[in-house]
Formats: sequence, structure tokens, C-alpha cells
Amino acid sequence: MVMRDLQNQKVRQGKGGLPDLLAVARGDHPADMALRNGKVIDLVTGEMHRADIALFGNKIAAVRSGLPAVQDIDLQGLFVCPGLVDAHVHIESAMLRPLEFAKLVAPHGVTTVISNPHEIANVCGVSGIRFMCDDARFSPVDILMTIPSCVPATSHAGSGAALEPADLRRLLRYHGVVGLGEVMDFHGVIHGQPRLMHELGLARGYPIDGHAPGVTGTQLDAYVAAGISSDHECSTANEALAKLRRGMHLFLREGSAARNLQALLPVISSETERWLAFCTDDRDAADLSREGSIDHLVRMAVAAGVPLVTALRMACFHPAQHYRLSDRGLIAPGRRADMIAFASLEDFRPRMVWQAGRLVARDGKMVDGWAGSADTPFMPVLQDTVHIAWPSVDLRIPAQGGRVRVIGVLEGQLVTEQRILTGKLQHGELLSDPDRDLLKLAVIERHHATGRCGLGIVQGLQLRRGAVASTVAHDHHNLIVAGADDRSMLTAARAVADSGGGQAVALGDQVLERLPLPLGGLMTQESAEELIRIQSRLTAAVQRLGCGNAQLFMTLSFLGLEVIPELKLTDFGLIDVTAQKVVPLFVDA
Repeated sequence: MVMRDLQNQKVRQGKGGLPDLLAVARGDHPADMALRNGKVIDLVTGEMHRADIALFGNKIAAVRSGLPAVQDIDLQGLFVCPGLVDAHVHIESAMLRPLEFAKLVAPHGVTTVISNPHEIANVCGVSGIRFMCDDARFSPVDILMTIPSCVPATSHAGSGAALEPADLRRLLRYHGVVGLGEVMDFHGVIHGQPRLMHELGLARGYPIDGHAPGVTGTQLDAYVAAGISSDHECSTANEALAKLRRGMHLFLREGSAARNLQALLPVISSETERWLAFCTDDRDAADLSREGSIDHLVRMAVAAGVPLVTALRMACFHPAQHYRLSDRGLIAPGRRADMIAFASLEDFRPRMVWQAGRLVARDGKMVDGWAGSADTPFMPVLQDTVHIAWPSVDLRIPAQGGRVRVIGVLEGQLVTEQRILTGKLQHGELLSDPDRDLLKLAVIERHHATGRCGLGIVQGLQLRRGAVASTVAHDHHNLIVAGADDRSMLTAARAVADSGGGQAVALGDQVLERLPLPLGGLMTQESAEELIRIQSRLTAAVQRLGCGNAQLFMTLSFLGLEVIPELKLTDFGLIDVTAQKVVPLFVDA
């Protein structure tokens, strides 16, 4: 397996390595390049001062005026800050391969990404992680990895693969690995589940990322005591403060489905900021293109009154410190030449982006002639991942009472409510009731053709007619489908399966639109631009069906995640997340 190596990257290091770097720093030899007439933002002191930045290979040699250089770039008074670091992201959630994802976020100033490939790991195991790492090698962004933990997330869903302790032990030793990925099964950690204790033991000495939505009190104490150092699942300021008081580093998230940043901004203060960083977690390609990545979070924070220097520390220095990346996060001698030039302190928008001393983006676009390899082979194991026993799939729900447990969607949140409502019964069956925004939901096992199919009801998707289906269903990534009638649901589900994985919109027997995702049922082979075009057609199709949820597919993808409270659906049935047990759909059954 090939992974990024901070020490052995084959990028230009200069003629003689460290001695020549020091000669440039002393002014004895000319720099390869000098950025002149810029205003450097010092994230240690908070100062902004005019200085030249001398580059040698992929590093900053000196920050002062008057140094000789082979090439000069006049910044004409632009501000300069370090490249942005996304503290936690699942590249697969953008439905792009790593190279295409990097080409999308680099123009937004992101030069380092901490990626947790647990989506593809749940489908394809080690082979999926290998593909992600290989494809990232020549990207315009330094894509580093946290090794997925909890694969599968729990025993309450069927997944395509599992990572065993021997896999984790081997993966953690690879170059470019910076920690253990989010420990999803917080319930198992809190109660000392042996498998998780073994995983945590293997990761001792590394940063261990957490995932503890809504966990409080003694349970939070137990989770933190296990050695877990971060969390990105806070949705309220009180929850964030409780975790800060226990010494956790918090990644404030603004994704596509989970838009938590606005509610968490009040926790930012001079006392807490060093414990805070920004992350996107799960952000789709359209939002990345239209709104941005970490730069969008910086703008949101500044607009809310957070000082720019504080926001930039959270976007650059603090995540680098958390992951022990001492070679980046500051404009200083010896650091990687990951930098952004921008014009306005009030409206942070990258104008020029350098990654490891290379100019990779200008004015919101990749530079002409940027060379990125796109010939990473697509392993067969990534392209044959949908196996469904269709004769066993039955979407009918025989009535067993009047009151049912309903998954209640909360706008802008991944957490859901457990609502007890009266179902629509007809001819002895429980049906969808679009007039009350109650849709039938199904999760069909698609990895091993077991025929398992979990059935439930969801409220809040806002779909009036037809159905939508997807093989993007965190974290097990079985085939999830929701709809107003069974015929439309089956049509959408079969369209997704026939595409080798992906997403589809259907009405009756007609497939209105589909998006093939042949790489693990999670990612496209197409460019970001083509993906966004297809996604816009999917959005238009669901709008024609009367849907007012702009993030319908992203919302749908989290309805099966059995480690985020309160009620979720997997191929095993309805899961009470807090109790970590399967519960009946009918309350009176």
C-alpha cells in the first residue's frame, strides 16, 4: 500500500536539502521564490506585518525583507496566512474520488485534509482504504489519514467488510497515518466492550478521534477516560462546554446535513479557542463548489464577530497541533510552504493558494498546467458491491397496531427524534401518509445478498410523491429507500442496484433520474463538475415530486446510522440508539 509520507514525499526539496535551506535562511544563497509585498498574518502573536516570504523547495526559508531570490512574485499588499486544515472529513461523502475532491477544495485554500475513510472501509475493507490512499498521492492537497475504527460500527447492521485488530495494527504503522479515526460505537466504549478496548489499546500514543453525540454526565466521563481526545458531534453550546470541561478538543462542524457551527460559535473565547478547530465532516460537492470548505466556516465565524486571527488559528494552527503536524499551520521558517494570499480581512476569500511551495490555485480555480495523476486503477472489488436477494425483498408492513415509532428528522441535524404517532392503516397494512409527511423507509442489505430488509416510517423528508433510493447510507452503506408508495420505492431501489450503486428518483414504474456511483456504491468516476450537474438533475426531479428538502439525499444517508441518537433504521430493523437494541415498529405489538 502506498500512503502519503511527510518525510519522504517526492517533491522538490532544493539542491542540497537542509544545509541549502539554512543557507537561504541566512541570506547566503538565493531562494527559489520570494513572495514580495505581502502582509503576513502571524498566528502566534496575532500581528500583521509586511514581510517577504522566501521559499526553498517545499519549505519556507525565511520571513523578512530583502532576501535574494531566483523568482519574485509581487503580492501587491495581499494578506498571507497558512493553508487551511480540515480537521475531519469523509471524502466519500462528497461522492468524489480523492483526487477530484482535492481539486475541488484546493481553490478554497485547503492544503491539508485529515480524512477518515471509514465509509469505503465498511464496504471494501483494507482494499478500499488502499484505493483512497493511492489516489491521493499526487493531489494538490496533502491528504492524511486516520485509520477507521469500529468497522462495522456496531453489530446492529450488516456491512460489506470488517477491520480486524491485525488490520489496524498494520495500518497504524503506515506513513501518513496521523491517528485513529472517530470511535463510532460510544456505547461500546462506555461499557468497556472488549473489541473496542483492544482497538483503543492498539492506538495508544496516537490522537484518537471521538464521536459522542449527546453523551453527557458519567457516560461522557467514561468515554473521555478511555483516551479519546476529540469530538465533532456537538450540536449545542452546552454540549460543547461539557466536553471542553473534560479536556476534549472540539471540531466545530458545518457540513451539508449537519449545520452546527452557528449554534456553537458562542463557545469560542480567548480561553477556549486553543481547544477548537473547524471541520466539514460530510459536505457534498455542490456545497463545496458553491459555499466552500473550511474557508466558508472562517467567513461564518468572522461574520458572527469572531476575530479573523482567532478563526484562522482554528482553521490552520490548532488542527495541525492536534494531529502533531509541527511542519505546518504557521508562516514561519522551516514550515511547509502551504499558504494563502487573500485581499479582505472582512471577507476571507483565497486569491492564490500554494501547497508545498507549488502554486495550485488562483482566483477560485486550479492553475493551468497543474499536473495531477488520474490513472489510479479502479480495483474490481470496488466495482462489484451491490448484491441483493430480490425475491426476499418485501416492502409491505402488516399492521400490528395503530401506534408506530417514527424517525423524526430535525432540520440541520443528524440526531433524530423517536416520535410515537398513529399510522395510516389500510387493508391490514401500514402505508405511507404524505399528507402528514410520513414516508415508508426501507434498508435493504446489499453486500452479501442475505435478503434482510428493515422497514420503518420517517417524518421530515418532505417528499409528496414517488421515491428516492441510495447506496450511500452511513456507515453500513446498505441500500436505503424512502417513498410515498411501494411501487415507486422498488423502482428506485432496482435502478440503484442496476447502476452498480448510486442514487435514483422514481415515480411509479418510471426512473426520473439516476446517479451511478460505481466505486463502492459511494463515489463516481466523473469529475466534480459532471457530478454536480447530475446532482442538480436529481434535485430538480425531487422538486417535481413536491419535495422541499434541499438536502434530501444527504439527510436520507444518515437515517441508517445506528450510532447517532435517537432512532435509526438498519437492515436489522429499528434501532434505539441510546439503548443499542432493536425495537418493534409498532408500539403495542
